[in-house]
Amino acid sequence: MTALHDLNTALAAVADTAHQATVRIGRDGRASGTVIADGIVLTNAHAMRDRTTQVSFADGRTSQAELLATDADGDLVTLSVDTSGVAPLIWAEAEPLQGHFIVAGHGDGSVAVGSVAASGRTFRGPRGRSVANALEHTASLARGASGGPVVDADGRLVALNTNRTEVGYQAVSLVGPTRQRVEALLAGQSFHRRQLGVALAPAGVANAVRKAAGLPEITGLLVRSVVEDSPAARSGLAEGDVIVAANGSPTDQLEALATALDGASETVVLRVVRGVEERDVTVDFTAPEGAPPRRDRSRAT
Repeated sequence: MTALHDLNTALAAVADTAHQATVRIGRDGRASGTVIADGIVLTNAHAMRDRTTQVSFADGRTSQAELLATDADGDLVTLSVDTSGVAPLIWAEAEPLQGHFIVAGHGDGSVAVGSVAASGRTFRGPRGRSVANALEHTASLARGASGGPVVDADGRLVALNTNRTEVGYQAVSLVGPTRQRVEALLAGQSFHRRQLGVALAPAGVANAVRKAAGLPEITGLLVRSVVEDSPAARSGLAEGDVIVAANGSPTDQLEALATALDGASETVVLRVVRGVEERDVTVDFTAPEGAPPRRDRSRAT
């Protein structure tokens, strides 16, 4: 028995563990998912098209899953589905070190071996907000692997594939702070970050629009549209406004505004430039008396 033979045997066992707990999401296999508890599958929020979806298991069985809870900004959802005895993956207590082996699963039944390329990374999520606590790995997987598991050399779950890269995948680490959010999703608790109710363009676009209109350049986020009856609309924000600060902090990037909104209480004060005039706009997030709940469909913030 050689060391390489022993390594192959060990990796094959880990690959089988990952394979059994990996599912395919949707009839078209648009994404993958991971069995993390009895009756619960974890996958990416961007994989969902509705509140239900078909889940296909490694043994060929299919079942209709229902959305349990969501963290759209973290690109995570939990699905309630009959897992019929599929063994959930065991959680890792620590991330593998850079250069260490990992195995990644795909809902089409394939697995791939790679190594950790980097950890502690941040990438842009589907709603424009930064997703932190991520790692990158070199496992080569076909499209549709998002939501599938990344396991360490002991077969323990360390991350969830999210974005393809040129050499592998970026994956949301499930060790550390994200673990707590996933446990809340397991319990059916959804996360909804505060929304202004606007679609925004970055500073470069804002200045291009202002230059075309003969206005001086400024650093801020351009309001491209305002959702009717949203906090932004009620505060008087309008299309064409440029948000340059929130509660005194510059908003040169979308994430800066998102951070200010997350840290605000019931109101946030925005410094806005309309044409050449600067003004402060107070946005109140408390719903007006008698108003029915409204779903904010703004993609930006």
